[in-house]
Amino acid sequence: MELLFVVLGGAILGILAHVALPASDTRGVVLAPAFGAGAAAVVWEVLTWLGWPADGGWIWVASLVIPAIVCVIVCRRAASVRRRRDTELFDRLVAS
Repeated sequence: MELLFVVLGGAILGILAHVALPASDTRGVVLAPAFGAGAAAVVWEVLTWLGWPADGGWIWVASLVIPAIVCVIVCRRAASVRRRRDTELFDRLVAS
């Protein structure tokens, strides 16, 4: 049951990252929530396999902070790659 809550928290953090970070028009709406949910699930599972108790506070902190960082990185990287590729395509189309 805790895994469900962690994945939901990661998805919510992804939504917040998508809305809060600039250039939200350069990436898909589901990109950040998907990465947030996936990262939260992976972090939770790895930490439980390492023996961290599910009722401990640090597993919750790590399982929500790391996906938040992943979402910020993914959003910023997606925006920069999209802008660069759009510029390259525009330059190529204008040169034709």
